[in-house]
Amino acid sequence: MKRRFDLARLLILGLIPGALLILASGAFAEEPKPPLPIQELRAFAEIFGRIKENYVEPVDDKSLLEYAIRGMLAGLDPHSSYLNEEEFADLQAGTSGEFGGLGIEVGHEDGFVKVISPIDDTPAQRAGVKAGDLIIRLDEKPVKGMSLEEAVSLMRGKPGTEVILTIAREGEEKPLRITVVRDIIKVASVKGRMLEEGFAYVRLSHFQARTTDDMLKKISQLKAESKDGIRGLVLDLRNNPGGILNGAVSISDAFLTDGIVVYTQGRNEESRLDFNAAPDDVLDGAPIVVLVNGGSASASEIVAGALQDHRRAIIMGSQTFGKGSVQTIIPVSKTAAVKLTTARYFTPSGRSIQGEGIKPDIVLSDAKLTRNETDESTRIKEADLAGHLENGNGNAAPEADPARHTPPAPKVARVPDIEDDYQLSEALNLLKGISIYNSWN
Repeated sequence: MKRRFDLARLLILGLIPGALLILASGAFAEEPKPPLPIQELRAFAEIFGRIKENYVEPVDDKSLLEYAIRGMLAGLDPHSSYLNEEEFADLQAGTSGEFGGLGIEVGHEDGFVKVISPIDDTPAQRAGVKAGDLIIRLDEKPVKGMSLEEAVSLMRGKPGTEVILTIAREGEEKPLRITVVRDIIKVASVKGRMLEEGFAYVRLSHFQARTTDDMLKKISQLKAESKDGIRGLVLDLRNNPGGILNGAVSISDAFLTDGIVVYTQGRNEESRLDFNAAPDDVLDGAPIVVLVNGGSASASEIVAGALQDHRRAIIMGSQTFGKGSVQTIIPVSKTAAVKLTTARYFTPSGRSIQGEGIKPDIVLSDAKLTRNETDESTRIKEADLAGHLENGNGNAAPEADPARHTPPAPKVARVPDIEDDYQLSEALNLLKGISIYNSWN
């Protein structure tokens, strides 16, 4: 019993590991400190002692305290967590653009692991994992009751090895079993091409430290490819799970000339941070359509919200994920850190992204286009009718000759599969309409 009393006394005096000290007083030190909850700390010490004495396997003090920290953070919200040495290194690698795993951004929902978004050109996407999938088993282990960190740890492993994901997917009568081969994930976060002359397409799959530089290089390259420059841009943020805040701010800033991009607000008024745009626009005011969906989260929502509030872009697609909270990484030693939710994101007009997401200006379902079987070149036109009137401008119309139809105009080169992508096709059509309208003024 003396051991348990000594631990309780140490807890009450504040002589506890550094991680707990930081959590207790580091982030909100300016607020008046409430008295320590003595009874609850005694209960904690009692439970700690019971586990040490009665658990079926011996457990060391360090492990028990780490479990306590993890549980304390997991109880706050889905995004706060404790990062040990391996997890801290993985986080740093993820923001640099190279890390090991399956290639999915995940969160917690009803005790299961929810896929926020598969990352482009990764094993998970190629295997058919989709945004919104609920992972209920990893190999043969049920996910229910696991912490998010435990589930992520099971998904990581040696490149070339397999993991079987059992997935519950909306619209499917029974769970799906998808085998994914682990690999080193090297995320190329920016892709782009010309859709048609003057109309560019840029996809951002993730926000990393180098994403802005890569996007600016891509836009410069596309400008050089087009003899008329860029008259309109489709910025594709669908299934982009987010990334670092600075990336979202600088991407937005590339298209804005002034004003707030986003601001964060914590518990105190003094905690507000404003992020402002510099006076330049890489597209010189050319219209933008931003594509989003339910897999667009966090940094993607910051960009969409900023461009929407400044009326710099038309947002098209479906409502975004709604992850509008700020996580601060607080190192607690040379090898460990705490990821703690410390504030919320707000768009320039003061809208909170958290739990709401960004509502598109034009709502479009995720549909597919199919080409009409009728060939336009076989349709009968006025000029094909015998005895039709001439043009009237002094130009004689060609004689009707069924064997001598004018061939259809050559098709403009398109992005592969653009004809199957309804949202992208509509975005391009909208940009064309805006361009025509602007040419009238």
